[in-house]
Amino acid sequence: MMKHVTGACSTALILVAALSHPGVAAAHGTASGEDDPCIRQVGERVIHFNAYQPQYQLKDQYCTDIPKEGETFLVVDLVDPALRSELVGMRVVKGNGSKEENDQIVADIRPSTHPDGVLRGEVRLDEGLYTVTIAAEKQNLMRRPQYLLRVHMTDYQQLVRTLAVPLLAVLLAAWLGYKLLRSAWLRKWWAVFCS
Repeated sequence: MMKHVTGACSTALILVAALSHPGVAAAHGTASGEDDPCIRQVGERVIHFNAYQPQYQLKDQYCTDIPKEGETFLVVDLVDPALRSELVGMRVVKGNGSKEENDQIVADIRPSTHPDGVLRGEVRLDEGLYTVTIAAEKQNLMRRPQYLLRVHMTDYQQLVRTLAVPLLAVLLAAWLGYKLLRSAWLRKWWAVFCS
């Protein structure tokens, strides 16, 4: 009986440890290459997008979820050196990019060359959804990379993921505690210990 309890407790601890750190693999800071949600393909070439709000956090960078409203620096790294000599621009539209009449252009950075490999823009973002579209002169219009920005909005999917792991750990611990309290082994041990 003791082997079963020890095995169950060991399995539970391993499960809780594994589930308590799911964000390590998904964090933007540790992502690289194809795992990075901020990387997009422009035809055969690669770009990387970041947004900064130094008035709130000096070094934090964001890709799709921007925590606060306000002045935001948008930076596109033209990773492929060939893109640096092409005309590349950026458009920021308030809305989800579905080309509705309600969508309004917030910033339009005209296509130009970027010898340093960085396309920059500064824009004031209020709460809501925004679509950032990167356009290169020599690319197919249907293949323009886009980023959907969520500014000062609650991501309920992330919230559920964040709460699910601790909730599962508590439920598992409660179930194991219940099983342990109902076990004959614990009753015998308690009887020996108390007498």
